[in-house]
Parts: sequence; structure tokens; C-alpha cells
Amino acid sequence: MKISLVSPASLPATQFGGILFLMLDIAREASNLGHDVTLYTTDLDFANNPHTFNKSLPKKEKIDNFYIMRSHVWFYIQLFFVNPGMYFQMMRDTPDVIHTIGLRSFQSFVAAIVAKKKNIPLIISDQGGLTTHPDLTDNSILQKLLYRLQFPFIKFIIRQASKIIVANEYEKQIFLDKRLSLENTEKISIIKNGVNISSLTTITPNFKEKYDIDMPFILFLGRFARVKGIDILLNSIKIIKDTNFSKRIKFVIMGVDFGFQKQIFDMIKKFNLEDIVCVIKNPSRDDVIAAYRETEFLVLPSRWELSPLTPLEGFVFKKSVISTNVHGIPSTITNGKNCVLVENEDFQNLAIQIMKLFDNPEEYMKLGQAGYELVSKECNSKFMTEKILNVYDNLINR
Repeated sequence: MKISLVSPASLPATQFGGILFLMLDIAREASNLGHDVTLYTTDLDFANNPHTFNKSLPKKEKIDNFYIMRSHVWFYIQLFFVNPGMYFQMMRDTPDVIHTIGLRSFQSFVAAIVAKKKNIPLIISDQGGLTTHPDLTDNSILQKLLYRLQFPFIKFIIRQASKIIVANEYEKQIFLDKRLSLENTEKISIIKNGVNISSLTTITPNFKEKYDIDMPFILFLGRFARVKGIDILLNSIKIIKDTNFSKRIKFVIMGVDFGFQKQIFDMIKKFNLEDIVCVIKNPSRDDVIAAYRETEFLVLPSRWELSPLTPLEGFVFKKSVISTNVHGIPSTITNGKNCVLVENEDFQNLAIQIMKLFDNPEEYMKLGQAGYELVSKECNSKFMTEKILNVYDNLINR
């Protein structure tokens, strides 16, 4: 099968997050099974910010058994990257299917146009919360206007789609929103997100030694953005600091600045948390894996998530997570079975649950083991890709 994948970002911009890793995992797993896979994307290089584009990156590069085709971004608005060259690259190709992730992207719009012109089945996945993401209501008037202007393009992409893949029932309900004008609900298939277990079990440096951490630590990993609830976590840490726990525990906050980094450091200074909080900016993938391996458990106090990969990656190391009972999180992980979920914004209860779980190693190891079983049996990239390939095959042979 000849497969074209489309994404706003790819290697080397690993800090871009979930969309990038999902697309890379599909490419790797499908190509390892003998399929001809090409990933069309931008020349985003990240380089400590989400708006660095690198013309010197190869336009065509072979990674493992698949190819990455890059084209240069002419301009961008927020995370909307405009790279017209991708259209001409894709028009020169004739795949059996086109699969795009991230519907608020220029890249998905191009994929839909190419699929229509060449009469190729189009599969779409979003991973971005088309109608539920807080940025749609909490941003400036100009940004809200830009989001509204995107709606006709999103509807075009959805109409052109032969199949819509969603990660859970929560995301399915988003696509059933009347504003998206989905005419055929049978287009939707639920396939749970999965993580690449083998890529997470590589040899990494001693994390505590590298960052001079001399006691157990709790890990936050994610974009430095308000939606991730880092301010909620810091308010919880302030409460914990005033207890005896401050002598027994540290917190590691790892991520890349998406507009909230200054607020993080301002809060740490205001609350005098320098001794208990270690902030690691722009971590390498090796450092991320090492942190997963050595943490006691994770904390993810997000205000919004669709189908987060971070808890699943933590599960690979049998590490549980305390998170929030909002949006797609309870459709991805299960309270009391493999994690602890608290109400959104409740930093006082979050502090209580962190201390309670930290004082009960037997409990967080049991939750972590259940999480490991989940990713081993179901939420892994091999299982996910097999189901996605079945979708492709059914579209080609119908």
C-alpha cells in the first residue's frame, strides 16, 4: 500500500508534541510492515521556540523505512504554518490513501485539495479539539476571529474526508457538533492513541545525577502553556512546601515555552519555591525518557486535553499520574484503576492527593502496573497502526 501522511511538523521538531509522535509512529510501524510511506510536512526546526523554520533541512530525507518530504514555511500565524510548496510535492505523488492529522492546519487543507483533485481517499484525525479547546474562547479578539475564519476550511476538509479517526468517545462527540456539519456519522471510527514502547526503552543518562536532584521527585511534562495548568500545580506546591513534605520531595517541570514560561518563573519566585522546584527548559528526548524512568509518578493538572500521550508514556515505565477529570482525560485513563483524577482548578485537593499518593508507594506502584498493562495490550503504536491500516485497506477495496 502506498500511503501519504500529512502533519504540520515532523523531525527534528520533537517538542511540537503529540501530533508529531503519532504521525511518526504510524509511519514507522506501517513502513516496517512493508508499506510505502511518505510523510509531507514543514521545515519546522523548533530550536527552542515553535516558530523556527530551517531551509537547510533536507527536502527529502529517509528515516528508517519511510521518507519525510519537507517544504519551507513562507509565513505563519500562531501555529498555522503556510508552506505552499507542499501542494506541488503532493500533486507529483499518487498514493492509495492520504491521512492528515491536525485539522486547523494549512497542511490538512492542502491534503484535502489534493485528495479531491486526484480522487484519493482522505483520512482525517484532529488531536486538537475543534470546538472545545480553551484557546477558542480565551484568546484575543483577533485570534478568535482567525479561528472563526478557519471554519469554512475545516468543513471542507471534513466533507472531503472518507473516514474520520478519533481517539475516544469524547472526541467523537466533538465531530457530531452541528457546527461542523458532518452529514454521515458512519465516517467516524474510534481508534485509541498508542505510544511507541520500543522508542521509550532506550538507554538514557542518570537523570538525578545530571540535574543534581538528591531526593524523590514528581514530574510534570508538557508545553509551558496556561492550558496545561502549571499555575495550578505551583499553587499546590506552595501548600506542600509549608508541610514536612518539602524536606522529602522535589518537583521537576519539563517543557518548551508556549507563552507561559515567564509566569512560571514569576510564580516560583513569588512563592519561594526555588528549593523544591526544578525547571528544565527545552529538554532533549533522552532527558524526557530518563525523567519518566526515575520519577515516582507524574502530575498533569491540565485544564483541557483531548487524548494525552504523556500519561501513556509514563505507563511504559509503570509510573502512574495524577490528572484532572476534564474533557478527554477520563476517556484515556481511568480514575482508581491506573491514575488519580481530581477536579479541575482544585489546587488544594491536588496538593492533598499528591501527598497522599507519595506516602503510599504500594498504591502508586499498583496504579502504574495497571497503566503498563494498558499500553502493553492496547494503547501502543503497533496495535494502533494495525487498526489504522485496516481503515486504509477497507477504503481502497470498497
